[in-house]
Amino acid sequence: MSPGALIARWTAPARRAEAAYDALIALPLIVSATAVAWRLGGGGVALVAALATLAAAVVVAWLRVKRFDLTWLVARLDARRPELEDSAELLFASAPLGPLQSLQRDRLMARLDAGSPEALAPERDRRWVIAAWIAGTLIAVAAVAWPRPGDLPQTLAPVTGQAAAPGAPRLVAQGLRIRPPAYTGLPVRDQGELDARVPEGTRLEWTFRFSPEATAPRIEVLGGASPTLRHEGDVWQAEIVARQSMLYRVQAGPDAAVGPLRRIDVTPDAPPQVRVLSPENSLTFVIAGQRSWTPVFSATDDYGVAANARLRITLAIGEGENVTFSEREISITARGAARDRRFAPVLDFGQLGFAAGGDLVVQLVVRDTRSPGPQEVRGPSLILRWPTADPQSSGLEGMINTTLPAYFRSQRQIIIDAEALIRQQRRLSDADFLRRSENLGGDQAILRGRYSQFLGGETEGAPQLPTSDAAAPAHTDDDGHDHGAPPPATAGGGFGRMEDVLAEYGHEHGEAEASGLDPNTRRLLRQAVDAMWLSERELKTGHPDRALPHANEALDRIKEVQQATRIFLNRVGRELPPIDPTRRMTGKREGIDSRDLPLGAVEATDGPAVEAWRILEQSRPGSGEAAALSALETWVRANGERLPDPLAITAALDAVRRDPGCSACRQRLRGVLWTAMERPEAEVLRRRTPDATGARYLDRLAGGGR
Repeated sequence: MSPGALIARWTAPARRAEAAYDALIALPLIVSATAVAWRLGGGGVALVAALATLAAAVVVAWLRVKRFDLTWLVARLDARRPELEDSAELLFASAPLGPLQSLQRDRLMARLDAGSPEALAPERDRRWVIAAWIAGTLIAVAAVAWPRPGDLPQTLAPVTGQAAAPGAPRLVAQGLRIRPPAYTGLPVRDQGELDARVPEGTRLEWTFRFSPEATAPRIEVLGGASPTLRHEGDVWQAEIVARQSMLYRVQAGPDAAVGPLRRIDVTPDAPPQVRVLSPENSLTFVIAGQRSWTPVFSATDDYGVAANARLRITLAIGEGENVTFSEREISITARGAARDRRFAPVLDFGQLGFAAGGDLVVQLVVRDTRSPGPQEVRGPSLILRWPTADPQSSGLEGMINTTLPAYFRSQRQIIIDAEALIRQQRRLSDADFLRRSENLGGDQAILRGRYSQFLGGETEGAPQLPTSDAAAPAHTDDDGHDHGAPPPATAGGGFGRMEDVLAEYGHEHGEAEASGLDPNTRRLLRQAVDAMWLSERELKTGHPDRALPHANEALDRIKEVQQATRIFLNRVGRELPPIDPTRRMTGKREGIDSRDLPLGAVEATDGPAVEAWRILEQSRPGSGEAAALSALETWVRANGERLPDPLAITAALDAVRRDPGCSACRQRLRGVLWTAMERPEAEVLRRRTPDATGARYLDRLAGGGR
């Protein structure tokens, strides 16, 4: 038998015994730690605690079992087996032995088989196992059976000052238990008041005691569903999950006095807020020798931000239509407290493939801890640019430009987006697919308009003069400027083409050489614009598959234009409409459009509120008041989101309905309605009537008497 197999055979019983002993001690500790974690944090925390303690127990057991190696085995055999004559090390020697050593080894090997490997296992102290099980059991039982703050009976607060008819039940004790959602980290609390402000999703538990015993009490919710009260011993209990703010009152019975209104304000969970701490500007440039970039983000939330977030990285390498885009997302971990996280990823240029002439765009995507349905927020984008030249230099960029770098950047991206939309068509509804296709067609239209500028196009429609002379032609032979020779008729003219319409009915006021394009380049650009128009048409009608051939054709024409070396642009100012010299210095204003803007009626959205406010001005209820208040109630429910405090209006409205003759109640409702109505638009004040001196002054200005 080889030395390795011999060592494994004689150490295996001791290792198994040690592993079993450690497992007996670790098991109750794992159970107790899991029970405590479940009690404090719920099932998720308990699972994490169980896995963590189990992993720690495995590591400790492995380190303890590792002790039983060759050194331990030799020492154990020499101590337990005197017949081996303190020469057990010869049994496991791997180096060649001499004649005497070989003879001694054979003698020891014959003696070794007389014993058993199980006899070498060390004795275990069972007291540690018993102590571990007792301690673990006590901790687990205490963690499970110990009452939570929300499991204890409520301590009811006495209710005083409520009038009641003789013999009618009345509320004598009350309590409200508030259980916020677990993700908020807020504790369960009891209070004697029935008004509260709670997070959305909070469970509200009411407990009431009546004297004498009530038979049919109820919780009356204004404008909503009322929870059901159930009889538990000598108290009545009800519960509800608060999703929106509400007003309610507790009624001891049909003959009991009307209870006061109570208010529950529900605060929705706000989405996380992402701020950029570094760098200060959204666009920064790579400095000499820089090989990495560390943007720093701050994410805050009212209850907590998830520790893990995603960093969306967009890399653009190249210039013009040769730009290649790549997107990826990496997971990053935050530092700091749950409500104020810090994200500082280190981005290595070499790993990302970022090089000179490219842009690196990063955007942080974070989530809060709301459960279920965490809210996801995208932070601002940061751009790191690696210029090929000094970004501050200007030189002759205004006079000599390379081949239209700013305008020829997006056609390839339109093709990429169209291909992606076609691949996603099966997963999108028809309405979403058409909407995204129309948006892509709008991008194509914007790009087509930019390219058209280099063909002399100014606007999409026909030019308009600042006058409204509908009867006068746009240009006449005596309008004061040269029109040039009439353009020759072209056989290839197409209907609706901008240059053909302009050649037939007008002329260009701009300098023909302003664009600096040679005829071949203009022809290629015209073909690109025509292909873009066809692509735009198909995209806006929801056929991106038909638009791809035209978009690719436009891209091919653009790449041919890019083969030109330089384009020289003349500096030209704004091209104003022509001036009619025959009208100059004459004072004639005929035909000039009025610059007065038409006044449109303002559509107010608080009609029922205004009507109710006017009716409530009377000290006593009048005709039509019931209908006005009903319309007001409907209006408040429909416009609750834009009103500053809809519950205050509902409470005041309920008071007026219960006591129509209460002047204070009517004035209170008018007051809250006034704050909820739209502010009137500012009006132009009339000029103050002049006094005698001012009248004489104005009269003399008008040429009156002295």
